[in-house]
Amino acid sequence: METKRSPRQFVLTQLASFFGLVSGSMVFMAFPWLAIQLTGSATSSGILVAITSIPGLLLAPVIGSIIDKMGRRKTSIVVELLTGLASLLIPLAAGLWQMTLPLLIGIGVVRSIVASGGMSARKALIPDVAKMAGISLERANSISESVFAAGFASGPAVAAFCIEFLGIYNTFYVVAAVGWLSAGFMMLVRVNEVREENHDEEKNLFKFAMEGFRILGRTPSVAIMMAGVMSLAMIYLPTEMVVLPKYFNSINDAASMGLLLSAMAAMTMVGSLMFEKFTKHMSFANVFRFALLGVAICLVPMSFLPPYWAMMVCGLLLGAAWGPMPPLMNTVIQRKVAPSKRGRVFSLEMVIWSGGPMLSMVFAGIAVDTYGVPVVYKVLAAMVLTAGILVTSSKYMKQINTADYQD
Repeated sequence: METKRSPRQFVLTQLASFFGLVSGSMVFMAFPWLAIQLTGSATSSGILVAITSIPGLLLAPVIGSIIDKMGRRKTSIVVELLTGLASLLIPLAAGLWQMTLPLLIGIGVVRSIVASGGMSARKALIPDVAKMAGISLERANSISESVFAAGFASGPAVAAFCIEFLGIYNTFYVVAAVGWLSAGFMMLVRVNEVREENHDEEKNLFKFAMEGFRILGRTPSVAIMMAGVMSLAMIYLPTEMVVLPKYFNSINDAASMGLLLSAMAAMTMVGSLMFEKFTKHMSFANVFRFALLGVAICLVPMSFLPPYWAMMVCGLLLGAAWGPMPPLMNTVIQRKVAPSKRGRVFSLEMVIWSGGPMLSMVFAGIAVDTYGVPVVYKVLAAMVLTAGILVTSSKYMKQINTADYQD
């Protein structure tokens, strides 16, 4: 264990996050692509995303408890190893039987069960490794979320390359290998973690798991940020996971979709890196407004399906606006929630990302098949803008600026 300040453990944690995100974002593109390839229907993509989100929704409180009890580092390692094994089931099943949508959904559910909690565990670990590195939470989260964005930017590009040259099924071998690389880096991390004290509620797993919801109810500033994330999860995500895959699949252009998503994520990385500088000139509440409304405003022209160069420009601006949101969310949770309970709160964030799209993806898929991409894209853009205005007008916005805990 290192006793003096050193960036080693922080860097190793970020490398683990990067490769974990590359693996996850490859699936973000490959799963919907395979569903549409099998059926030719955008609805199938929405159904796949919705059903495979259910395990994450149901297990999140329990996973948060496991993170806080077992430890952030150990949870991250186990999750990545199991997720890699689950990813291998897709090419193995395709080799043994004919791949169908129900079979793909079944494997996706298994993968979703074992994949829950990896990113939450690494986020909850940030204050511990940041302290060892001697850097502030704002800077640590800025770097962490830029790494997140870099991994997310790389994944679709890698997936598009693999789909083009290796085929969709062989792509999942790469997904597994990259995920295991993440586990390998996390195995090298050595850190003292703040653990849950021995309270009576630990004897009741349900009460222990539900503490995350109670914390959310007692902390309006975190709740309002969760509402912002919810609006993006339920309304915006279908544009990337249903609408765009349907559009680019219809013109048989996986490379352009991969490049667009990667470019957007790359600019998200830039925006995340700028978070620390933003906080020197803007309050946390205004950074939140900038991010949420910026995404909404940039989405509107994209919904008109302009020429590819114009869509790329709007996508780059959207990614830059999105960038400060994740490090802001992390920082507010870390400043508002006790260290020993953060795993459960970060798991609630994952509940939103998993549960929020469940119904919206299905409806988006049905709407796209019924009314077409142009109409649905415009409606979703208008809804994102409306939600952004409502959320950022909350009377609790000022509470985002205050801190209850300082690591």
